[in-house]
Amino acid sequence: MDQVKTAVVLLNLGGPSTPEEVGPFLERLFADPEIIPLPFQSLLGKFIARVRTPKVRRKYVAIGCSPILRWTQKQGEGMVHWLDELSPETAPHRFYIAFRYTPPFSQDALLRMRADGVKRAVALTLYPQYSCATTGSSLNELWRAAHALGLEHTFQWSIVDRWFKHPGFIEAMAQTIHQGLATFDPAVRDKVVLLFSAHSLPMRVVSRGDAYPREVEASVRAVLDCLQLPNPHRLAYQSAVGPIKWLGPSTEEVIAALGKAGEKHVLVVPIAFVSDHIETLHEIDVEYAELAHKVGIAEFRRAPALNDQPRFLQALAEIVVEHLRSKRAASPQYAKRCIGCQNAWCRTVLNPVSALS
Repeated sequence: MDQVKTAVVLLNLGGPSTPEEVGPFLERLFADPEIIPLPFQSLLGKFIARVRTPKVRRKYVAIGCSPILRWTQKQGEGMVHWLDELSPETAPHRFYIAFRYTPPFSQDALLRMRADGVKRAVALTLYPQYSCATTGSSLNELWRAAHALGLEHTFQWSIVDRWFKHPGFIEAMAQTIHQGLATFDPAVRDKVVLLFSAHSLPMRVVSRGDAYPREVEASVRAVLDCLQLPNPHRLAYQSAVGPIKWLGPSTEEVIAALGKAGEKHVLVVPIAFVSDHIETLHEIDVEYAELAHKVGIAEFRRAPALNDQPRFLQALAEIVVEHLRSKRAASPQYAKRCIGCQNAWCRTVLNPVSALS
């Protein structure tokens, strides 16, 4: 096997691959103050996880558990294929998966990288839009794991921390919307409401100046500019949990309002998700579809997730190639902390290829 010249670590939240993983997944999720800040985090987080586990387990069982690991593996394979072709000077490339709340974890990726003799590594977020609660939390955990394993100086790092307006991503999203619209009768196709839905964010995180809402809005605008279609559109946020205030409007509220307004045709577009998981396969396809039926929406459908769409796999490689050629450790925006940030790990790059601007 050829020596790995460039490693790409794919960062994502992860999801339980078996029913038995649901409880530990929720415990890790609600114990993380970087994604869901709670009062008395260790006690309240564990309590919420324990209460929610039976209900959430039933949802995962209904969809055959999370396919996110399978899709991430396919994304990595497709990305590496394109990387070796587009950037032979940094080849051979290999990908490693570092999930936040389910295996494989950051330490698993790091140990494999050490075994493979990796020296140069790129951390690539699979969240298109940056948030301290998603990309930030995953990166902080990656650095903590490297320190815990004594690998602080083993790899030279840079990070791709956001790509919310990358042309390849926007083109791939536009293709999924065209696929979704093609399932409607041509007579109503131009009237279908495009309901962009992104994962919500605790308002405590938003109020610190988190970039996520602005970057989601920018992604939506770029997709609409690419499409150049007459369809009306809305942006909403889904998956709020716990006893805290979340970014809105909620997707449920918008669906109810569309039904009340007499809209009959709706296509949901998951703008912040790159893989099918419980938020698409159950929350949108089952729960929101039932709500839409109740409020009088005749046709409620979802644009396909990006998953292993060819244009998206190519886009991931293009994003990495452009990053490598920039010689930067991170984007210029990455170094700008949120107001009042006290997290010692936040906005750092471990053993960076160059100084942060």
